[in-house]
Amino acid sequence: MPPKIPIETSARHIHISKEDFETLFGKGRELTFAKELSQPGQYQAAERLAVVGPKGSFETVSILGPFREKTQVEISVTDARKLGIQGVIRQSGDICGTPGCILRAGDSELELKEGVIVAKRHIHMRPIEAFQYNVKDNENVFVITKSYERNLIYADVVVRVSNQFRLAMHVDTDEANAFACNDEPYGVIVKFFDSDSYTVDRWMDEVLRGIHRS
Repeated sequence: MPPKIPIETSARHIHISKEDFETLFGKGRELTFAKELSQPGQYQAAERLAVVGPKGSFETVSILGPFREKTQVEISVTDARKLGIQGVIRQSGDICGTPGCILRAGDSELELKEGVIVAKRHIHMRPIEAFQYNVKDNENVFVITKSYERNLIYADVVVRVSNQFRLAMHVDTDEANAFACNDEPYGVIVKFFDSDSYTVDRWMDEVLRGIHRS
């Protein structure tokens, strides 16, 4: 039987390169470990940054370690509106052509030309769990959740498979608030009409054309 998939809320945060971190905090500085996160090897650092956009800012945004090759700021669509930038939905690491922002630590400031994304909702899982759910890496799936009076189906959830992962689905704060479940939220992958390639766009198009599958 496939396991329940814990759903975790990923609030706004920053993945930072060593070069950018040293620009903001000083040459030779390292991230200071503060708290372990659910994914193996990932942690919250003690250092915080202000994220500044054309219309607004967030003053104490968490930095997650370890260092990344490129700096990436992950926010929600609501956050993007407050900052005054476009909310571009991307998988982590896919930052080409995305909006930028200003990062600030005290009197130090760094302008990012790109790197601000709304992270595409996704599931971390190991190969054994991918086998149990009959899914593969980078496949898009539907996930159904259970919540009092606000049950919800998430579409276009990307599966990410690695032996380095711990099973969890990550959604941003906007998505988490949509189904309003505070008591150990979880979901399960559902497959409609026995098709790996069935998307919500195709489903809606068929309904509008009067096609109803059993």
